[in-house]
Amino acid sequence: MDRSEVSLERMRSFVRVAERGNLSAVARELGMGQSSVTRHIRELEHAVGVPLLTRTTRSVTMTEEGRRYYADCVQILRLVERAGDEARSTRGAPAGMVRISCTAAFGVLHVSRLVFAFQDRYPDVSVDLSLTDERIDLVREGVDVALRLGPLAESSMKRKSLGQSRRVLVAAPGYLAERGRPARPQELAHHQGIRMSNIAGSDVLVLQGRRGGRHEVPFAGRLRVDHGLAAREALLAGRGIAPTHLWLVDDLLATGKLERVLADYSPPPVPLNMLIVPERSGVARVRLLVDFLAETIARIPGIEKA
Repeated sequence: MDRSEVSLERMRSFVRVAERGNLSAVARELGMGQSSVTRHIRELEHAVGVPLLTRTTRSVTMTEEGRRYYADCVQILRLVERAGDEARSTRGAPAGMVRISCTAAFGVLHVSRLVFAFQDRYPDVSVDLSLTDERIDLVREGVDVALRLGPLAESSMKRKSLGQSRRVLVAAPGYLAERGRPARPQELAHHQGIRMSNIAGSDVLVLQGRRGGRHEVPFAGRLRVDHGLAAREALLAGRGIAPTHLWLVDDLLATGKLERVLADYSPPPVPLNMLIVPERSGVARVRLLVDFLAETIARIPGIEKA
């Protein structure tokens, strides 16, 4: 093979290095050695006749020529992928990889099962499901679709609203038997609260009354966690009262392992959105997964139309 040939494989390596700015991370992602990625970049630069990347010991950035070439490569790779999708559509079988990022607890308890069902319907589609509560850069991490709870900052990503996630106050029967059941929001100040350390302002609990009205009460306790599944375990262990998404505890409420507290009051619901990388939204398998998740997530307990 002519080493100066411009190949799709070399273009893909260049595009991912340009997006991630890290050769070793791209090597792991593509399942090859870092020396192979470096060689792809070097041979591609030799083929086009200009330097595309500037490398230092700490970072990799695009040159001005590299930025223009990157934009063209993205378009070329997108056209190649769509051509493959169209060819496969003649036999009605979408194939390839889709990468999803999802809030951790929601992904473990619900989205993972939806992914299984999607793959049962489309057995030739591979799914990479990444569970994290961090707000990652979708393009940089090579993610196609992300499910996010909470308000969103302005973004160039396509956004699809999936509704609102209803929240409730809950505690274990044993805790309530020992510490008493609060009858008014203000009484929560005398209880142990299980708080989320990764949510700002968790020391004040905001509640909305069923008949209207807004209440802000101090909310403290000896335990803070940064993961929804840890909060679920703390509730089961009788460590206190917590505001939680209904989908996180609906099975425990149904079996009586947890109970509603102050049923006439609830924390405000949280928006649930899907973010889609615009360049990936036209890919058949991505589009199928987006539609499938939008339809099935609406059936999860506590997810309500906005």
